[in-house]
Formats: sequence, structure tokens, C-alpha cells
Amino acid sequence: VQLQASGGGSAQAGGSLRLSCESSYRTFRYDSVGWFRQSPGKEREFVAGLGWDGVTDYADSVKGRFTISKVNDKQTVYLQMNSLKPEDTAVYYCVEKRIGRGWQYWGQGTQVTVSS
Repeated sequence: VQLQASGGGSAQAGGSLRLSCESSYRTFRYDSVGWFRQSPGKEREFVAGLGWDGVTDYADSVKGRFTISKVNDKQTVYLQMNSLKPEDTAVYYCVEKRIGRGWQYWGQGTQVTVSS
């Protein structure tokens, strides 16, 4: 497995979870990383991205609540999720890409369930 996600689970609304994703790609420190999610009956959607240059991008629905970060020495990307809402319930996928490419590498997904 090249991208191994963990940290999913259940939380109450208003609570927090932190997702982790360990990459085995040797170019990790030069790659952009991100998170997508998919809820039942909905299309997969972008959640957060972190460019190789440190620039971050977030979906409007998670701005101010979620934070993406990356530790190159650990080859790991994180998604800190605070003030969780029931609508954040989804399978979350970590992604990685080389400069100038689309999101070419996908993890296996981890379930996040938020109850009201």
C-alpha cells in the first residue's frame, strides 16, 4: 500500500478527529498532498490540499474547521478536523501528486462518522 490512511472513527457533533496518511512514495517531500471525501449517494469532493510550496487550499465547507499539514521526515500528511458536523460524515481519501499532475495517487479511504 502506497498511501495508508488511519484515524477515522466516530465523533459527536462539535468534536474533533485527526486523520493521518503515511506515504511510501520517495518523492513525498516534493509532492502536493490532499484529502477528498465521499458520502453515500454523493460525488467525491475535494476537502483540503497542501502544495509542495506550502500553499494550502480548503473547500468552503471546511474552512476554519479543518487544517491540513505534512511532516516530510515522517512521510505523513494529517487532517485535523475540529467542530465536526454530521454533514462531515464520509469516507475520507488521502491523495498525492507530482508537480504539474492531477491527483494521481489515492489511499484506500477511512470512514468518519459524526453524530448529532
